[in-house]
Amino acid sequence: MSNQWGAYLDFIRIRFLTMLAYRVNYYSGILIYSLNIGVYYFTWKAIYGSGGELGGFTASQMTTYLAVSWMARAFYFNNLDREISTDIRDGSIAIQFIRPYNYLIVKMMQGFGEGMFRFIMLMVPGMAIAMLLFPVKLPTEASAWIGFLVMLFFSFLINSQLNVITGLMSFFVENNEGFMRMKRVVVDLFSGLIIPISLFPAWLGGIMSFLPFQAITYLPGSVFTGRIQGSSIWNVLGIQVVWFVILLIPMIGLYRASRKRLFVQGG
Repeated sequence: MSNQWGAYLDFIRIRFLTMLAYRVNYYSGILIYSLNIGVYYFTWKAIYGSGGELGGFTASQMTTYLAVSWMARAFYFNNLDREISTDIRDGSIAIQFIRPYNYLIVKMMQGFGEGMFRFIMLMVPGMAIAMLLFPVKLPTEASAWIGFLVMLFFSFLINSQLNVITGLMSFFVENNEGFMRMKRVVVDLFSGLIIPISLFPAWLGGIMSFLPFQAITYLPGSVFTGRIQGSSIWNVLGIQVVWFVILLIPMIGLYRASRKRLFVQGG
């Protein structure tokens, strides 16, 4: 068992090294993410005008929320859905299924290897640049830092689970491209990346509280900006843990159904 998990850890290392070969792409990524932050910063600055609060955010908190949310996306974002869909279309997933490891764990490990690369090469330097360009305020409490970093890891897990579920849907639909694009738009919008969930209409915000998307961006960003403090940090972390467990059910269910579908059709 220990040797098997050692092999899984190798997938993290291999994906990290693979991404390192294309690191120039991520230098441009820093610029793109900084431009995104800049566009939203000046937009919200115009909206706030002379000050006040919107949705419980001060102008300063909104700036920090925008910066950390976009840079957090650099870590948790991956294309596991597209990778899985490609494996299904070209038939290589049949070979993956008969190898002596769990396909889902391998994909999650590969996604984490990519995430670690993005964290080091994109998120950290990108956040440093954002702090130079915009009035970003870092947390002063250790609990906020610890809570945010733990929640960032669960953001990766939950987003990756949604990607895996979307990718596995390729077994059951003829073309999964539209579904993958819709998923990406829904995640960016309803996670609070583009607009904080507290600014949504009350009825829509109520619906969002029963969906996993807030656990990806809005809750970690609220901890980082100080809107959620103290013991409340562990309460919202609990929300992430609950959604991680819940999403395991459709992910594993689809995986098992996919294996049966593959073996029935392919023999």
